[in-house]
Amino acid sequence: MESNSRRSFLKKTAVVGAGISLMPNFAYGANFNNKKEILKVAFIGVGLRGIGHLANALKRKDVEVTAICDIDPDRIKVSLERIKKAGFKAPKVFGKGEHDYKNLLALEEIDAVIISTPWLWHTKMAVDSMKAGKYTGLEVSAANTMEECWDLVNTHEETGSHLMILENVNYRRDVLAVLNMVKQNVFGEMLHFRCGYKHDLRFVKFNDGKTGYGKGVEFGEKGISEAAWRTQHSLLRNADVYPTHGLGPVATMIDVNRGNRFVSISSNATKAIGLNKYIVENGGKDHPNAKLKWKQGDIITSTIETANGETIIVTHDVNSPRPYSLGFEVQGAQGIAEFDFHTQRIHIEGKTKAHNWEGMDEWFKKYDHPLWKKFGDSATEAGHGGIDFFVLNAFVESAKENIAPPMDAYDAAAWSAVTPLSEVSIENNGEAQDFPDFTRGNWIKRKPYNWMKSSF
Repeated sequence: MESNSRRSFLKKTAVVGAGISLMPNFAYGANFNNKKEILKVAFIGVGLRGIGHLANALKRKDVEVTAICDIDPDRIKVSLERIKKAGFKAPKVFGKGEHDYKNLLALEEIDAVIISTPWLWHTKMAVDSMKAGKYTGLEVSAANTMEECWDLVNTHEETGSHLMILENVNYRRDVLAVLNMVKQNVFGEMLHFRCGYKHDLRFVKFNDGKTGYGKGVEFGEKGISEAAWRTQHSLLRNADVYPTHGLGPVATMIDVNRGNRFVSISSNATKAIGLNKYIVENGGKDHPNAKLKWKQGDIITSTIETANGETIIVTHDVNSPRPYSLGFEVQGAQGIAEFDFHTQRIHIEGKTKAHNWEGMDEWFKKYDHPLWKKFGDSATEAGHGGIDFFVLNAFVESAKENIAPPMDAYDAAAWSAVTPLSEVSIENNGEAQDFPDFTRGNWIKRKPYNWMKSSF
């Protein structure tokens, strides 16, 4: 079954590679003469996220997995088994220590690197990768501090090596359809947006691998998977530490860093009670972790202002019981839409009944993105409802051309800067903080990336 699935995926991916859109070469007429037919890719971090990228890469005939790196031998074992089962030769393996990834980066036979490690390693690994001349794909969020945001931009400019932030939500079918609607002026001139990351992650943050799904109360050295590192951020930081899933799509809709930019942010946080409540209910009030004082507020709300006069409300909510939602709302002078997996409704003045909402099914059909129309069947074989197919494909096709990706170092810095800026704003009772201009004024003349252009 896996062999048949892979052959089907390869056949469809070959068509995609031959005529894919959303690539800068179609938007800016890049030279095709230096295109790599086979991209040699290394993976740093092959945990749950990294193994997803690896699995999708193994289904492509234009990618060769050259090396893998992880300090967890179990993850190396799982990866090697995947690679062997897919019919490819074993890659070089690194993971003898936390800095063995640098030996991987020294390999001349590597064209591109995908980094899917804990957050605190993202920037330093991406910087080292760019300095090594590798085309770099970096998982979200890209940076934790303002210094790290600048490190990504400065290294890109100093080395000429490209960085792509691997924000897969930008490729969601409904997101691309609404983006199409924005670009075709369905909502009129844009005014306001809502987005965020609302996802109950308590069972992820406390997972010892022993007490069962959703029952563990251990983290750090006693935790497994993301509980080994992610939970610590909630203990030490009161900030929106994961803003890009919601903010990336919105920033694209209003051409941030390409004719527009974030100007200021003001953030506030609620009290922090959710994680303690979870520990007490699942581990007892006498458990050592029940005595911890958590710093991150359960719900963090940030308001961003842009140079072109739009406002964006971004919400971070991962420590309370709630269904998953990114809570997208798009509002212009002509109408408004609210859309997510649980809500899809729209009102357009003169097009829908006055003062009433309308379902979005027909709107989504009309404005469905050409990529999803043609390659949706292929995409569904990848993770997260198919969006992982498109984000990896964008990375591979951009890297083969060695051209600027659709989501670049400036985007990685601007979107990730929400974390340190929200932290300072919360510490100062919501005082507005200025966004740095990571483009150094070039946002005024940078042309918007043409997400809607296709070539078949």
